[in-house]
Amino acid sequence: MTSIPNSFEAIWRIPEGITYNAYVLTTDEGAILFDTWKHIYAKDFIENLRKIIDPKDINYLVIHHMKQDHSGAVPILLAENRNRAKVLGHKLVKTMLKAFYGIEPKFKAVKDGEELVIGNKKIIFIHTPWLHWPETIMSYVQYESTRILLSGDAFGGFSIPPIIADENDEVVLKYLNFVKKYIVTIVGFYSKFILKNIEKIKSQGINPRIIAPAHGLIFKNKPELIINYYIKLAKGVAEKGKIVVIYSSMYGSVERAINVIVEELEKKGFKPIIYSFTDVNRSDIGEIISDIIDSEIVVIGASAYEGEIFPYMAFLLDIIARKVKSKKKFFVISSYGWGKTVSLKISEKLVQAGHEVVEKIEFHGQPTNRDFEKIKQSINLNIR
Repeated sequence: MTSIPNSFEAIWRIPEGITYNAYVLTTDEGAILFDTWKHIYAKDFIENLRKIIDPKDINYLVIHHMKQDHSGAVPILLAENRNRAKVLGHKLVKTMLKAFYGIEPKFKAVKDGEELVIGNKKIIFIHTPWLHWPETIMSYVQYESTRILLSGDAFGGFSIPPIIADENDEVVLKYLNFVKKYIVTIVGFYSKFILKNIEKIKSQGINPRIIAPAHGLIFKNKPELIINYYIKLAKGVAEKGKIVVIYSSMYGSVERAINVIVEELEKKGFKPIIYSFTDVNRSDIGEIISDIIDSEIVVIGASAYEGEIFPYMAFLLDIIARKVKSKKKFFVISSYGWGKTVSLKISEKLVQAGHEVVEKIEFHGQPTNRDFEKIKQSINLNIR
């Protein structure tokens, strides 16, 4: 029996779920399939594909991205197709197919800007490296007045929306929160390539009326909305007044100090978003960095653990350094038992990753009234 995954890449919890989008283009000269599904859904994929077309009638299989959530059903698809289809993709795809699945199908590497005309339809292949693997490409389909950008992982998002396309503003607004989480966790490390490849697409005069990604909603009413949202998050544009508070507290010392910080922030009119790692709560890492990416200020509170940063916080800091590429302001607070090391180590990690530490406060054991006053003064001085 196959278990339904509740995480993505075995790292990111996705209780909201995710879709795997594959597309079929029919022409008078045969059909083209763009991508497949994850291997655990391969049989479901074939069953659903049969409702549209007989797999044997597929002349081309375009692989936009070899990551296994999109290429996992390729072996069973080609078996059902009796290996008639010519596989198109980046030149790296050929060796990856053999390495991942032990198959060597009929393969043609497509060059950047290469065109395929089949029937009355034209497909332009665009190399978009590091969105988010080096072999990533997109397909720009044109016929009559139709212009569709099959964008692979780019312009996608987490969740299983109740509709297929952006036909309901309320659904889209809710969906964008999952897009943000997807961008930061999956392609955040390559955020500069989001901007670079969007600029490349625009410079080549590609102006899609429909954007069809490999995950999530299709944008056919406002394709510019998802493009601009990706640009905004790749740049790390902050929401005015957004403050994120994250802390670990084993026995309550750091939590007491954090409560004072939150109280001061609320007095100043802020509504901080709070995440914690305690005996009774363990926040989700993906949700945390999703909120950090468009925040103005981040408060980090951590206790010492065996003379080092509390492990979950140390892991979170590594993820922040890896995924959050836009410069953020951090307020650091920590508690120690026998040595002042934690706030310094946290600050060093953040600064080395290109962020700014506006304050660091460390106290011995439980915070005293003097520590509380120092915290209040620093909040009023540094956060306005």
